[in-house]
Amino acid sequence: QVQLVESGGGLVQAGGSLRLSCAASGSSFIIYTMAWYRQAPGKQRELVARITSGGSTNYANSLKGRFTISRDNAKNTVYLQMNSLKPEDAGLYYCNAVYGPMNHWGQGTQVTVSS
Repeated sequence: QVQLVESGGGLVQAGGSLRLSCAASGSSFIIYTMAWYRQAPGKQRELVARITSGGSTNYANSLKGRFTISRDNAKNTVYLQMNSLKPEDAGLYYCNAVYGPMNHWGQGTQVTVSS
């Protein structure tokens, strides 16, 4: 069982940056594929970025070059560095951990971008 706790959200002006963190409990963090999703009001949850246990990454096409996902297995933490933020990046950002049939979600951290 893995529990995920996100942090780092907040209010930022357009063009600014935020770094989200997701701390995972448990000793098996390294085996999980970790991901960040986001959900804006009235919209479906969408994948932002994913990083495998081996460090391979993929991103939503619209976010490539602005967002960077990384993980620190020693700290059981995955990060999302978000640069050049736009108002349309606002939403609730969720951390996700997947391994086989196991699929865990955090409670989310709110990102607000003012224009």
